[in-house]
Amino acid sequence: MTNLNQSIPGLSAERARIPPFAFVLTTCIGVIGSNSLALGPIAPEVARSLGADVPAVMTASGAFGLGTAASAVFLGRLIDRHGPRRMLAAALILLAAGLGGSAAAPALPLLVAFQLIVGIAAGVALPSIYTLASIIAPAGRESETIGLVLTGWTLSMVAGVPLSAAIADFAGWRTVYIVVATATLVACAAVRFVAGTEDAVTDDSGGRQVGGVRATSPLAALGVRGVAPLLSACAVFMAAFYGVYAYIGDHLHAALGLPVSANGLVAVSYGFGFGGAAFLDRLIDRFGAGRLLPLIFLAVAGVYVAMAAASGSYVAILAVVFLWGLANHFGLNVLIMRLTALDAARRGAIMGLNSGVTYLALFAGTIGFGAAYAGSGFFMLPLAAAGLMLAAALFAARAPR
Repeated sequence: MTNLNQSIPGLSAERARIPPFAFVLTTCIGVIGSNSLALGPIAPEVARSLGADVPAVMTASGAFGLGTAASAVFLGRLIDRHGPRRMLAAALILLAAGLGGSAAAPALPLLVAFQLIVGIAAGVALPSIYTLASIIAPAGRESETIGLVLTGWTLSMVAGVPLSAAIADFAGWRTVYIVVATATLVACAAVRFVAGTEDAVTDDSGGRQVGGVRATSPLAALGVRGVAPLLSACAVFMAAFYGVYAYIGDHLHAALGLPVSANGLVAVSYGFGFGGAAFLDRLIDRFGAGRLLPLIFLAVAGVYVAMAAASGSYVAILAVVFLWGLANHFGLNVLIMRLTALDAARRGAIMGLNSGVTYLALFAGTIGFGAAYAGSGFFMLPLAAAGLMLAAALFAARAPR
C-alpha cells in the first residue's frame, strides 16, 4: 500500500483521486458523532427508564466529554508510536464495548461509567482519524480530503440525531446504543481490511517511519513551533460554537414560542451548511491554508454578528445557521490542515491535544455562555462569540505559515 501524501509523478493534483479509505474515516466520524449527539434527544426516555431526571442523565454526556478530553491529551501520543490505523481499530473496539455497556446499563451510574469509557475511546479515535486523513490525502488535495472526512459530523447531525429519536420512540433508547455499537463494529472491520494506508508517519526530513516512533509527552508536542497559537485559536473557536449552540434551542422555545421540534430544523440547516462546504474545499488548496485561516475566523465572527441581528426571527436564524455551518466547516478544515502540517512525526500527539482542547472548550463554553444567557438572554451570546472569533483570528495570524 502506498502513502498518497506524496507527489504522484505524471498525475496532476486535480486528477489525483481521493482514496476510498477517506469514506471509511467519514463513517468513523459519523458513528462517534452519533453517540455524542444522541443523548440529548433521547434523554427524557432514558430518565423515565432509569428513574432519574434529565439533568442527571446529561451527566453521562459530561462524562463522555471529559473522557474524550483526557484521553486525547494523554493517550494521543501513542498514535505516533503504534500507528494511527492500529490505534483507530483498537479505539473503535473499545467504543463498541462502551456503547454495548450503555445499552445494557441497569442504572444511571453505570450509564455514566460506560459513557466515560466511550469518551476515552473517542479521545484516541478522533486524532487517529484526523492523522490518517492528512496521511492519505493526495498532494494538492489535502483540504478536500480532510473536508470529506469532516462530513461525518454532518452525517451524525442530519441523519444520526433524527434517527436516534425515531429509534427511541419505536424500539426504546437502548436500541439506539445497540445500533450505534453495531455500526461501530462495521466501521472497525472496514478500518482493518479496506486498503488505505500503512501505519506510517513521516519524519522531519520527509522520510517515512512505520510504527516504533518514540511516544512524546503532551508537553513536548505543545512545544512544537506553531502549536500553541493554533490550539489557542481552537479553544476560543470551539468555545464560541458550543456556547451558542447549547442555548439556541432554548431561545427558540422560550423567546420565540416555538415547539421543541423546531430545534431539529436548526440542526439540519447547520448540517447542510457544514456538509455543503465540502464542495468548495478545493479553493483552500488553491489559495493556501496559512493565509486563509485568520480570514475564515473573521468571516465566522461576521456570521455571529448576523445571528445576533437575526435572533428575533426563526426564518432568519435558519438562514444564518446555514452560513454558520458553512463557515465553521472551513475553519475546522483549515485548522486541522495547519496543525497536522507542523510536525509530521508528532501528528498524533498534536491532534490529541487538539481534541482535548476541543472538549475542554465544550465544557467551558457551555458553562460560561450559560451564565451570560441566564443574565442577558440569547442576543448577547453571538456577540460574545464574535469577540472570541476576533481573538481566534489574532492567534491564527501569529502562527507560522
